[in-house]
Amino acid sequence: MTDQGKLFPGKQFVSTVLDALQTKTTMSGGLAHVYLMRAAMAGVLIGIMYITYYSVIATFAGIGDGDLTGLGSMVGALVFGFALVFIYFTKSELLTSNMMIVSVGRYYRKITAWRGLRVLLLCYAGNILGGLAVALAVVSSSLGDGAVGEQMQHSVDHKLAYLGEGLVGWSDLFVRAILCNFMINVGMLLVYNGFVTNDITKALVMVVSVFVFAFVGFEHSVANTALFLMVGLNHGIDVGLALGNVAIVLAGNFLGGGLLIGYYYAFANDDRRYLRRQGAGAATDA
Repeated sequence: MTDQGKLFPGKQFVSTVLDALQTKTTMSGGLAHVYLMRAAMAGVLIGIMYITYYSVIATFAGIGDGDLTGLGSMVGALVFGFALVFIYFTKSELLTSNMMIVSVGRYYRKITAWRGLRVLLLCYAGNILGGLAVALAVVSSSLGDGAVGEQMQHSVDHKLAYLGEGLVGWSDLFVRAILCNFMINVGMLLVYNGFVTNDITKALVMVVSVFVFAFVGFEHSVANTALFLMVGLNHGIDVGLALGNVAIVLAGNFLGGGLLIGYYYAFANDDRRYLRRQGAGAATDA
């Protein structure tokens, strides 16, 4: 590795992200319908894997006296971790990772604020459509019945309770949202940086990054949206509290993944000032 490569080891990450941004920018323009379809697929995958997550928890909770609920949460979080793997390898579009990509693009002025917002809004719209499709499937079947439905309802009640706790609850929710997308995009950073080349290792990195957020109880805007749709269409939900939750979590996700990962690593691997100083020093020596 060259001296410059040692000083700025994330150049490959930045280059890969900017290439991905160019594709997303193009698709969100003239191929907006295809972009929405890819985003909808991510929403579908999140919804299906979330049902699986609660099904695992419900299964373990139903064993014996329910003492295995904690183990069920651990196994369920591990299974849910594969959602990001499926999204990555199907080339689907997930809002939270795109927050990082757009932020890197904004730092290097490769995308305007308006185009960046368009990419994110279209992506979230597609994610919602995918989550809605799964929610309609849940309503039309027994997937959300019994113990599984109870686990989903318990989770919704817990997530909405943050809003009723005033500033302390809002702050708690916001911090959990920051850490959620921080962890997800740490995983994507490792996938994009060029040092991890084996697909199995990439998958492991993504599974672990999502496992941390799911098991610890961090908050993910797209996952929450899918869950609120599934429970809301089945049993009803306080729409105001649900929208409040999603608004706070969106802001926290953007800070955690967009700024603390995307903008941070874009700045940390910007060698332009270094090269200008090197060039000025060489000119002075000459």
